[in-house]
Amino acid sequence: MNNTEIRGASALAIVYVMRMLGLFMVMPVLAVLALDYPDYSPLLVGLAIGGYGLTQALLQIPMGVLSDRIGRKPVIIAGLVLFAVGSLVAGLAESMTGVVLGRIIQGGGAIAGAVMALAGDISRENQRAKVMAIIGVAIGFSFYLALLLGPLLSQHYGLAGIFFATALLAVSCIPLVLFVVPSATNLAPSGDTLPKLAELGSLLSHAPLLKLNASVFVLHLLITLLFIQLPALFVEAGWPLSQHWQLYLPILATSVGGLILLMRLTQSLGQQRILYMAIALMALAFASLLLETGLIGLLLISWLFFTGFNYLEANLPAMVSTLAPAGRKGSAMGAYASAQFLGAFVGGSVAGAINEYLSSNWLYTLALMLCLIWILVIRGLAAGAPHAKRYTLALDSDGPVAKQCVEQLRQLAGVTDITWVEQEKAVYLKVDNRTFNLQHARQIIRPSN
Repeated sequence: MNNTEIRGASALAIVYVMRMLGLFMVMPVLAVLALDYPDYSPLLVGLAIGGYGLTQALLQIPMGVLSDRIGRKPVIIAGLVLFAVGSLVAGLAESMTGVVLGRIIQGGGAIAGAVMALAGDISRENQRAKVMAIIGVAIGFSFYLALLLGPLLSQHYGLAGIFFATALLAVSCIPLVLFVVPSATNLAPSGDTLPKLAELGSLLSHAPLLKLNASVFVLHLLITLLFIQLPALFVEAGWPLSQHWQLYLPILATSVGGLILLMRLTQSLGQQRILYMAIALMALAFASLLLETGLIGLLLISWLFFTGFNYLEANLPAMVSTLAPAGRKGSAMGAYASAQFLGAFVGGSVAGAINEYLSSNWLYTLALMLCLIWILVIRGLAAGAPHAKRYTLALDSDGPVAKQCVEQLRQLAGVTDITWVEQEKAVYLKVDNRTFNLQHARQIIRPSN
């Protein structure tokens, strides 16, 4: 990676971390601190925790498409401003209804697609995967950091303080975007990074992608549901909210060990079986919540859940990237992200409603049933995925010469799917890496090399 790519990847990763911190820091504290509001209700708690997911799901794809028309940085800055406004609304709110409204406004800053597209713009083809990986690691890191910082900040500044800190973090990202992130110097073909509205309908008939979208929907429904219950359970077990970070730290650290173990087992047992195992771990966690348990039991339950969650959160996006048709990865990832955020919203809404009118045992039973149905739905999902690989090749020629090159690429051994976007001068390949020869493909498009 050159200096431009390192600077751009680092700055965009920081932007992502700051933004996701603001979304996630309230999750481990809101269910407890919401008791102080005069209009408290379990339903409003659920909407406040998951409300951001509604506007994120609705605006994720349109904001990405808009960035292709008016530029990445204007969309990112507008999203950060909107996110800061939502944070201020929630921080100044004197009722749970106001907090819900602020969270919904926060979700309107749906800049994930624009950030990823800008990351693609500033990176060369052979370094783009590294840039995306840096941002991906930052996203996962932000969630863990939020679980630790949320209880600590709430101890000193309360829930309003978390929202005000969130607004400050969002505003502090704007100079990074303006002055640190390089301007686009190497535009990535948009099929790699951006969703296209015209392609979304055809992806609905793609069975593996539908299974993956359903998977991430349920996954984030379950994580939202868990955090509506877990903080109060820790308090009941004798741990005040300000000390919850001391519980989350060993849980997260040991669950990473569980993730590493599952990754190693994938090599011997196969990805499909480990997918089943990860879901089963989460199902076991919710089944255990139906039983009376003390602090040790809650810690074990949390470890089970996060071990399964970590594996799925890391591997499902990679499977989307692998299984998406050639030239449609951006659209597939846009639909996937929308399903993810919609799951958070539905999880919060359903959990809040069940807590309002029924009992928590109904909630745990629902989660357990969803896990069992999920295992049935994803049968055969990982078949063939380990050997699939994707390449994007730039064509120097156009017209009949370019068409001839594309036809020659289509005939290469190992090519399973090919898309030519003439106006972008780009060819998207999906291949079987056991038989595909990348050097041969490059010789076809650049014979002199």
